[in-house]
Amino acid sequence: MHRLIAIGLLAAACAAAPSAAQTQGSRTQGLQTREFPSSIGPLALTTVAQGLVHPWSLAFLPDGRMLVTERPGRMRIVDRNGALSRALAGVPRVHTGGQAGLLDVRLDGNYASNHVIYFCYTTNGSGAAAVARARLVEDPTPQLDEVKVIFTQRGPGGAANLGCRIVQAHNGNLFVTLGDHFRPRDEAQNLANHIGKIVRIRPDGEVPSDNPFVDRAGARPEIWAYGVRNPQGLAFDPTTGRLWENEHGPRGGDEVNIIEKGRNYGWPVIGYGIDYDGTRIHASTHKPGMEQPLWYWVPSIAPSGMAFCGGELFNRWNGSIFVGALKAQLLVRLERQGDRIVKEERLLAGLGERIRDVRMGPDGALWLLTDNAAGRILRLAPLNRR
Repeated sequence: MHRLIAIGLLAAACAAAPSAAQTQGSRTQGLQTREFPSSIGPLALTTVAQGLVHPWSLAFLPDGRMLVTERPGRMRIVDRNGALSRALAGVPRVHTGGQAGLLDVRLDGNYASNHVIYFCYTTNGSGAAAVARARLVEDPTPQLDEVKVIFTQRGPGGAANLGCRIVQAHNGNLFVTLGDHFRPRDEAQNLANHIGKIVRIRPDGEVPSDNPFVDRAGARPEIWAYGVRNPQGLAFDPTTGRLWENEHGPRGGDEVNIIEKGRNYGWPVIGYGIDYDGTRIHASTHKPGMEQPLWYWVPSIAPSGMAFCGGELFNRWNGSIFVGALKAQLLVRLERQGDRIVKEERLLAGLGERIRDVRMGPDGALWLLTDNAAGRILRLAPLNRR
């Protein structure tokens, strides 16, 4: 895969912090709105809901309401006017602390008829990830019913670098990202466990018969791809159907990849970062049989949720990929030519908040979660078209 270094490619107007006039607070229909510059003109960033504690994932229900997870172990429904429901009953016991907790949530492709959701969370102090499925019922009150754990991560523990993003293919199969748990990072190359892997399972947790390592002795049959570090962004390209992923490097070397069946993405053997103490991690940046990233960041931005742009509202950006940044506290737009990333634009500079999740909403706007103890749901749209 072609490699591009994401340094020095930003237009100055896009990278510049917003001026005081551009970020002046205003009131729109009772909601606080700030303006930020972009290559297509000013953007309006509106606070839709607040008071969430480290929100991690957002999913839109068919009626436009939102299902939101909070890392301490709560799941809530958020009305279109921003009102938060009580924490839903039925969420299993979640181990919290550090990066651990209740993480991603995803609606089943047939949610309108079956009300099934999937969610990823940590089950114990070792940071083991579990995926559960449940039915969301709202009579007499919103709660989870028929909760069943369909996958549990196997391998050495560590309550950091957890991954835990979920996407569902058109055929119903689920892809789940699983991090390297920080200290046992070499296990990302070991097919005998789920550390530093992307797995593929059926909606009931069974293993698809065409997974790449089903017939390999000693390998976990759920593995789809391996050699990843801390993948927190995962999305299908709606045009090609290819699976895109982003992941944290250590100090430098955050990556964007297209995930292919059975491929090895190199962590920790190859990469573009260094360890947190400044020492060398990787043998080199390239090795035969290991994939190169399509894009990488030095220094790190700590990428998280990602979404493909489509629809009329952002039509000049259609086909771009939006990536939330935790450390850099901004939103990145990656411009593509086919399967190549050719440049990036940094948006919302000056926001001053970690962006954990990014979703394209049913209204065509971008919806963001900010990861802090007073987390918010934000809606982003062009100022003159919101």
